[in-house]
Order: sequence, then C-alpha cells, then structure tokens
Amino acid sequence: MAQIVCIIGNKGGTGKTTVSHMLAQGLGLLGQRSACVLTDPDREPLDPAGRRYLIADARSREALAKVIDKIRELPGWMGVIDGGANRSQADRELYAIADLVLLPFRDSHEDMRTVIRDLQTFRRAWALPCQWPTNPWQRQAAERTTGQMLAGFEERVLEPVAALSASKLLLQRRLPETVPTSLANACRRIAGQTLDLLRLRYEQPLEEPVADRITDAADAVDAVGMTPGAPARPAYASLTHH
Repeated sequence: MAQIVCIIGNKGGTGKTTVSHMLAQGLGLLGQRSACVLTDPDREPLDPAGRRYLIADARSREALAKVIDKIRELPGWMGVIDGGANRSQADRELYAIADLVLLPFRDSHEDMRTVIRDLQTFRRAWALPCQWPTNPWQRQAAERTTGQMLAGFEERVLEPVAALSASKLLLQRRLPETVPTSLANACRRIAGQTLDLLRLRYEQPLEEPVADRITDAADAVDAVGMTPGAPARPAYASLTHH
C-alpha cells in the first residue's frame, strides 16, 4: 500500500507548497515514485512536463477522496499532499489519513508560536524548519530562538531546509530543462529525512556532484486527477538511515 505524507499547518507563508514539490522531486531522484497532490482551491496546477513525480489535482473534497484512494492502490508509491494554509478542518482531515505529517515553519516568533500549537494538536506530526538562514550569524540566532521557544519539542523538530533561491524553479508553471545541483541535493535531503521517518529504504546517494537533468517520469500511471511528468543550536531529531 502507498504511503501518504501531508504538509499542513495553520500559518501561511511557511513554505508548504515549496516543501511539497521539493519532497516529491527528491523522492523521484531517490528512485521513489510519487504524486504531489494539490488541494488549495486558490492555486492552479503546474505543468507536469519534466518533473520526477506526478501532479494530482484534488482541489475539491470529491477529487481528493478519489486521488487518495487511487494512490493507496499503487504499491510502493507515495502521495505528497500540499495542505494549504488557514484551513484547520482540512488539516484535521488530512492528519487523520496521513502516514506522516510535516509542519513547516520559518524562523519567526509568530511561526514558532503557531507550530507549537500545531504540534500540540497533531501529536504524530513533525516540525520542519524551512527557508532557514544560511548566513552563520543569522542561522545561529534562528537556532537559539528555536531551542528556546520549542523547548520540550526537540525530539519532533527535523533538520532545517535551508533557504535556497533556486527552489522557486519548482513552482514555475513549466520546469526548466535543468535545475541546479544545489536544488537537486536539497530535494534529496528532505526526501531522505522523510523516507527515514517512514522506515523506507533508498539506494541512491543524497548528494550528487554534477547537475541533474530533469526527465519525464518513466512510470507514470493513468489515474484520476493525475498527469504524468517526470555554535548554539537545538538538538534536532536524530534519524538513522536504514
């Protein structure tokens, strides 16, 4: 049976959509077949050409149910559901069906207050620092704040996803023919964390020394709503690769 990963959270602007596409792209780069599922009615589906994953349009309750049922029927697949923001009831429903729940948050006090409430509500969820500063001083300050505000939740805070300008390429309507190696490696790392959490194996390396050329997904399926495409720091949760 396929696994379902939901990216949810009540705060807007935390990077849920970016994380969803990075995760799906990274899964493809690690040899895992997946579909990125759009649920936010205010967004439009992206062009699937050239992606390492499928695109599923599930912007209605009926479409979402059909897409999830279809994904569950596909052995070895994963569904990555972009939950959107400020939809508490939708978050609860997605949490109930998910095998894994990620709660992105940024390095602001408001984001951290919100993710704390979400961690208290969704007891199986993991907090994922996103758009994390890469400047050493800014990162140190962000990690100090995280360590202070999320004290008591350290075991549920994953390694940060660093701010990467190239990540916006995945949200373009049409993907470029090539993507920077830095983006491909960042996608692999978030996918590796996710597969570790799900205790699923992967064989491909998490780092690639040369730029990745994007190709169409080779094993696309004809499914409802899917289109083929190809110093001070907190103690982040420790995951062991299987």
